[in-house]
Amino acid sequence: MERRRLSLCALALALLAPLALAAPAGASSPARPRPMVVGAPFPVGVADAAEPSGMAPPGPSALPGFTQRSVTDFTGTSLPGNWGTFADPAAGDPGSQWSPTHVTVGGGVLSLNAWRDPAYADQWVTGGACDCADPHTYGAFFVRSRETGPGPTVVELLWPTSGWPPEIDFNETNGSTTFSFATLHWASQDLQTQVRRAVDLTQWHTWGVVWTPTSVVYTLDGRPWGVVNAPGEVPHVPLTLHIQQQTWCSQGYACPTSDQSTLVDWVAYYAYTPRVATIGPFAAGSAAIDAPVRRALDAAALAIARHRDPVVSVVGSGDPGPGGSTLGRRRAQSARAYLLARLAALGDRSVLVAALPEPASSAARGLSARVVSLTVG
Repeated sequence: MERRRLSLCALALALLAPLALAAPAGASSPARPRPMVVGAPFPVGVADAAEPSGMAPPGPSALPGFTQRSVTDFTGTSLPGNWGTFADPAAGDPGSQWSPTHVTVGGGVLSLNAWRDPAYADQWVTGGACDCADPHTYGAFFVRSRETGPGPTVVELLWPTSGWPPEIDFNETNGSTTFSFATLHWASQDLQTQVRRAVDLTQWHTWGVVWTPTSVVYTLDGRPWGVVNAPGEVPHVPLTLHIQQQTWCSQGYACPTSDQSTLVDWVAYYAYTPRVATIGPFAAGSAAIDAPVRRALDAAALAIARHRDPVVSVVGSGDPGPGGSTLGRRRAQSARAYLLARLAALGDRSVLVAALPEPASSAARGLSARVVSLTVG
């Protein structure tokens, strides 16, 4: 009987707790595979009373399967050379205004400051900054920040180096201090997939986004709170980190009534670094977990548990010809179910596992180190 192998990209497994699948905002999006939700932390930081937020940046090995590439702790009195500031009105809101004078660094903190500025006819002016000289395709970004009070909306986001969408907003306040949104903008007509949660934004929090070729996971204080893993929604282009305040007084919301600041203690970036293995083979036309596939999945489960991987993507490959995509999804779902059972038997329940068909784009096939991706076929 003809058999085909499935390739497994073992990458950083995302350890999840109270997590919500991101829901479409406005237009509907394709049905997305529902991941396993279990609890274990992403990076939060290292307790340090000398830091303004009480937490120092996380260490180089804080996220299995990713490699720490940069940490910005905002020491000194100016932004690092690779960072820049915003000026001019914000696009889409003629009532807003950014100015570099509203961005300051001191006391170990980056401050974005909103006040009525006489230099701009006493209108509300805000600050924005970006790590614009350092674009990345995939990776994990963590920002330790808080708000002094309500008023301007604050957005921590990933922005494309050219064109738009995509855009990944992983902390967006709409001027509130009691809740945040995470929104992924995708497709030329700006479809949006969004999740919201209650949180006290006047307290220090570590906001994160873990972006791989198959998923976008939002984290708050080490716990995931949203995931997007529909193949057509995950971006595959270079993005840069932006942190910004913005007023929407002309639109009737996010309009300050008093001076307010966004305080950022540090930013950490981890590159996505894949490791790849092979799982299989499956019998032709079948999604059954037979002996050869079972042995390969058993070995994969042991490796995942040993590495304490946090995110697993099971990517299914079908046979050539009609129905291949459907068969690929069935294989991925079968492999996912078996893998979760084996991990549970090993005492490892700290894994997010998503099952999806093999992406049409070759750029989406490599998966991040210690995030497991099975290409099943």
